[in-house]
Amino acid sequence: MGDLAPPTREQRIAEMQAIRWFHRIDLGDGLVTPGVDDSPRKLAEIRMPADLSGQSVLDIGAYDGFFSFEAERRGAARVVAMDNWGEPECSSKAGFEFARRALGSRVEDLKGDVQALDPSRLGTFDLVLFMGVLYHLRHPLLGLEKVASVSRGLLILETHADLLDLRRPAMAFYPGRELAGDPTNWWGPNGAAVEVMLRAVGFRRVETVHATRRESWPHLKLRAIYNSVTKGHRLGDTQRWARLVFHAWK
Repeated sequence: MGDLAPPTREQRIAEMQAIRWFHRIDLGDGLVTPGVDDSPRKLAEIRMPADLSGQSVLDIGAYDGFFSFEAERRGAARVVAMDNWGEPECSSKAGFEFARRALGSRVEDLKGDVQALDPSRLGTFDLVLFMGVLYHLRHPLLGLEKVASVSRGLLILETHADLLDLRRPAMAFYPGRELAGDPTNWWGPNGAAVEVMLRAVGFRRVETVHATRRESWPHLKLRAIYNSVTKGHRLGDTQRWARLVFHAWK
C-alpha cells in the first residue's frame, strides 16, 4: 500500500480547532492556532536574542511550544521543550505535537517538572526560558536552584508578582484558589525577592527587562477595602499586581 495522502487544509483546520490551545502559533498557510495567550506580545516583552545561531535552548513549561519553535526559527542548534504534559495540573500535549508536525520542527520534547532538571542527564544550555512557572512551585527557591544547574548562559524568567509596595524581598502566599481560581498558583514574589533568589542560586548579573503593572481584580479590591476598615490592614497590600521579566547571567 502506498503512503496516505497528506491532510488537506480543511482537515488540518478541523484538527486544530479540536485542540484546546494556549499559545497563538503561526503555522503558515494562513493558519494561526486560536490560543488565549497573546504570545507575540509576550515574545516582544521577554527580549529573546534575535540570533540564536548554534546555541542550545531549554524551554521549561513549554505548553504548546510557541517559544520553543521561535528559538528554533532564530537559529538555535538544539531546542528542548519541557513540560509535565498530561498531568492533572498541566495541559495536553496535543497542541505541541500538532504544531511540531505542522512546522516540520526538530524541537525535542521532554516530559517532566522542574524537580527533574539534572545537568548530568540533560547537560547545560546557553539559553533557558522559565516563563509562567515560578509562582506555581511549592518550593520556589529550590526550583530556581534546579534551573540554575542547567543554565550556563542567559536565563529569561517571567513571573506573576505581588507586594510591589514593599522594598524588602517578600512573597505573597495564596492558599487554595485565591489567585485566579487556580490551586496551583502558590506565590506572588515581588521584584526584590526574585532578584535576590536568582543571585542566591548563582546568577551574577540580574536585570529587570519588563514590568506590566495592573490593578487587582474588583473582588480583591473590595476585600482590601473591607480589611482596611475592619481589620486595620493597609489598603496598598493587595492593590496592585504585576508581571515581571528578568534576564539573569551565570
